[in-house]
Amino acid sequence: MILDGVFLPVTTPFDSMTGDPDLDAFAANIRGWCEHSIAGLVVGGSTGEQALLDEDELMALVASGARSRRDGMALIVGTGAESTRATIRLCDLAAREGADAVLVKPPSYYRGRMSPEAIHTYFVAVADASPVPVILYHVPKFVPVDVVPELAGELARHDNVAGIKDSSGDIHNLGAVCEAVGERATVVVGAGTLLYSGLEIGARGGIIAVGLLAPGAACELYRTFMAGRSAEAGRLQERIGPLHKRVVSGTGVPGVKHGLDLLGMAGGLPRPPLLPVTDREREDVAEALERAGLLQGSPQGI
Repeated sequence: MILDGVFLPVTTPFDSMTGDPDLDAFAANIRGWCEHSIAGLVVGGSTGEQALLDEDELMALVASGARSRRDGMALIVGTGAESTRATIRLCDLAAREGADAVLVKPPSYYRGRMSPEAIHTYFVAVADASPVPVILYHVPKFVPVDVVPELAGELARHDNVAGIKDSSGDIHNLGAVCEAVGERATVVVGAGTLLYSGLEIGARGGIIAVGLLAPGAACELYRTFMAGRSAEAGRLQERIGPLHKRVVSGTGVPGVKHGLDLLGMAGGLPRPPLLPVTDREREDVAEALERAGLLQGSPQGI
């Protein structure tokens, strides 16, 4: 499986009365994003609040995503759990509901015992059992267990490991991962600030939350870069980079959801214990969207 292009780690809207996932709003969001040339969707990633979802809720979202996506679009599902057994079960269930690949983070609860050997053994067992390709997920902001470049390179030799998403936000680490993995698997960028530079050093695409707010710009950045129009791609990176810093990194999932509300999509509230954005954060999100030219009446659209 080649992970070329821009993939969107979709949010999970919740019904304001019941607190359950709002599948109608979820499907409507996906149809809106599918108007752009995105390569695929990630359901149940960090931005999708996977850690706060029940198993049946996640699978309902996967089934809805499979029905709502555009033909030919990849569907990737976050299935990482704390036990190897639970992760394998989620991989199997996701595949049954239409997933083309799974995004798997390392376990971290017993962090002190999660040696490179333990993490290697975990990922090999998952890759051996998963009915669909596995994408390793390095996200130190949320999971304090590293998938170091050397380990990624070793795991990339497995026939069922398709690639790795590096969300470290560190261009040097991203470069080391690209070098370690080589041509055996695909490296994708997980930080919207690094899409352009990541493509320059060997990444094939990005799974970037800023693309939820600016899908047109993110896809155009990828397209112009691949067409050799680096100056144009660089200007687009200058547009979406600050948006990532202020909204995705600065306010997290609650801010991304508020941004979607401002853009006329279904954002809504995060699931507790996550708190909604503060009044100050609301102003920051609105200002960031306006500066990026995304709000109606903004001086410059992207």
